[in-house]
Amino acid sequence: MRSLFLKTVVWLVVALFSPCATIPPAWSFSIGEEREVGEKLLYSVRSAFTIKDDPDIRQYLQDLGRSVLEVAGIQYFDYHFFVIDDKEFNAFAAPSGLIFFHAGLIAAMQSEDELVSVLAHEIGHISKRHLADRVEKGTYTGIASLGLALAAVAFGGSTAPVLLTGALATGQSLNLHFSRQNEEEADLLAYGWMKSLGRDPHGQVSMLESMRRVSRYRSEKPPQYLLTHPDPDARLNYIQSLLDLDKVGEPGSSKEGREDFAFFRWKYRILADLRETEQFKGSLAAILSDSRSTPFARTMATYGMSQLARNEGDHTRGMELLEKVIKDFPEKRQLLVDKGVMLAAMNRMAEAEATLREALRQDGGDLYATFSLARVLQRLGRAAEAERYFTSVAAQYPEYAQVYFELGHLAAARQQAGLASLCLAKYDLYSGKMKQAEQNLRLALRDKGLSDKEREETRALLKKIEQLRK
Repeated sequence: MRSLFLKTVVWLVVALFSPCATIPPAWSFSIGEEREVGEKLLYSVRSAFTIKDDPDIRQYLQDLGRSVLEVAGIQYFDYHFFVIDDKEFNAFAAPSGLIFFHAGLIAAMQSEDELVSVLAHEIGHISKRHLADRVEKGTYTGIASLGLALAAVAFGGSTAPVLLTGALATGQSLNLHFSRQNEEEADLLAYGWMKSLGRDPHGQVSMLESMRRVSRYRSEKPPQYLLTHPDPDARLNYIQSLLDLDKVGEPGSSKEGREDFAFFRWKYRILADLRETEQFKGSLAAILSDSRSTPFARTMATYGMSQLARNEGDHTRGMELLEKVIKDFPEKRQLLVDKGVMLAAMNRMAEAEATLREALRQDGGDLYATFSLARVLQRLGRAAEAERYFTSVAAQYPEYAQVYFELGHLAAARQQAGLASLCLAKYDLYSGKMKQAEQNLRLALRDKGLSDKEREETRALLKKIEQLRK
């Protein structure tokens, strides 16, 4: 993974960014350039990390982000929100409305309000174009040096010093950490947006308190988030002063418990899928054994255990635990989808189909249920039905890599080699494997059975890859 990442950084700095243009010393970072850098950085992130992009994880975060944007007003960019499968305590706002959360930061969150506070804070940085301001005040002589700086901010970890050293050797200033004024502006915006949404701004306080604890615990090696978002103490005092001015008392209990079901389900699904889950399993066991744990906390810990059991292949145990959660929360439609997925893993396909169809009857827009049902139909040998559902997911979520893998299998089974290659190319492209994507696109063009529309799409994707490499 790290060797791949280092190759990615070289690709980001040397190959992606064109050295041909003459850029004046006082480089102004325009909206257009910000979009260009953001798109290229996104593909670097896809290459270096696993993005948790299944529809269930992505849809929840996108919906929360959309709610903030509805009160934030007109923006320069279309926003996209991603979860990175990585234990680093980090989140970052990249150019052009891209916001990334590492699983390590999500693990520290204890409420949906805390998640929204960080999400709104990062939107605030992009809305005020703080990154562009940092760029213009730095000594970046071109997009290449900016690429190094952004990669260091985005990836952090053990490779950040390598990136910084390489950049400093070229005489560039990597002053991309946000200033205290930047932080106050983003915090003030987040505070106002949370109030407009009817959310408890104490979520900002509790999140900053968590950041302060992490900062003190890891004082010798602060996590990447606290390097780019410095001084949680000052930020905490600032938010507290806003609460005092508004005469906002202590947080109440109205938002505790069941209203955070969706958040904890989302969080525990992410943590259960991490490559190393022993720490997560231990934290769930501690909740279940602690007599002070609330009934809600125990139920959600049971849910987390059910997802761990499913991922470990113990489907019978996973179903037993999930049924306990459903008994406590019979009204939660999302649990029907989880049950359908578990039944499919147990090879109980007829029951899985019926359960997932019921979930879709209750909410036809659930892409996780749609994709899961398509997989069940595929395993039942009903390829035409499966393809309709897969195609529906691809239409609504066009950058979901796995759906193209499944569509490619269906095309290959029909002996449509060109279409299968095109689907596999899209799977590769959205998985960050650009070289393989290009190879499959060129392979697709050799097939005379490719339709005119498919051929046009193939050429457009090749052109996109060429642009990303400039």
